[in-house]
Amino acid sequence: MGRLTQRRRVVRLTLEHGRRPREETMAVEEPLEIRLEGRVFSVTMRTPGHDFDLVAGFLVGEGVVWESGHLLSLRYCAGEDEEGRQTFNVVEAQLGPGAVPPDPSLDRHVYTSSSCGICGTASIDAVSKTVRFPLDPAGGRMRLETLLALPTTLREHQALFGKSGGVHAAGLFGPDGTLLCLREDVGRHNAVDKVVGWALREGRLPLSDTVLQVSGRASFELVQKARLAGIPVLTAVGAPSSLAVELADREGLTLAGFSRGSSVNVYTHPDRILAPAPDPAAGIPTTSQQGSAP
Repeated sequence: MGRLTQRRRVVRLTLEHGRRPREETMAVEEPLEIRLEGRVFSVTMRTPGHDFDLVAGFLVGEGVVWESGHLLSLRYCAGEDEEGRQTFNVVEAQLGPGAVPPDPSLDRHVYTSSSCGICGTASIDAVSKTVRFPLDPAGGRMRLETLLALPTTLREHQALFGKSGGVHAAGLFGPDGTLLCLREDVGRHNAVDKVVGWALREGRLPLSDTVLQVSGRASFELVQKARLAGIPVLTAVGAPSSLAVELADREGLTLAGFSRGSSVNVYTHPDRILAPAPDPAAGIPTTSQQGSAP
């Protein structure tokens, strides 16, 4: 997989066998500098691969672009390691008509880790002001059994995770459970950006009848990115944050978490998930049971 993975000698310690040397495959993490028309806009840590999708999706999440025509070009710029080899760690975007260039005073000349996402966006109101696509209450409707199968499908197609065990994944699915696009990265928000960027470059935005499955937890920035791409349903293997739930509820997005095996918690707008009628003989769970993780 080229620069996606790296081999390293480690020492494995166990009670049964003591100290044993071995080789491990690790997911690569490197910086990517994003430039807009010659000016540095942001630096993020990511797993190399699908970098143009990452930049395109990042710009969607920043409210800079929302149509494929808003991006005239994406290209690698100068970027060399200590031996003078091209690192492909600098990407420049040229904006087209209709794009909204960011305020120069707000340029993000800061390091963005692979875990923090859009750290500077802390207001739900800021998302609402940037939204370009309405959410159809009927968009993304999916049968419960189909929704519950998405984590397994995602895991089966994670080639990089299978080699390294150290990356997140985001998968875009149709209402029938068809996998449309999957991307992996050390950063969960980068994986989502790569999916959204793929959709932008393919002219698919808004993603009004899709479901986004992520491998980790559902944070505020992931809900934000899904909303700005017009995705009506976001489901996660892990837990959502309180702010993620507040944003999803306000924006009309269905947010689900703890999707594992035969159960899932739906925190907002559950009508998009088509579940069988409850069995009266099974009884009604208490409030505490309804809110607990599986």
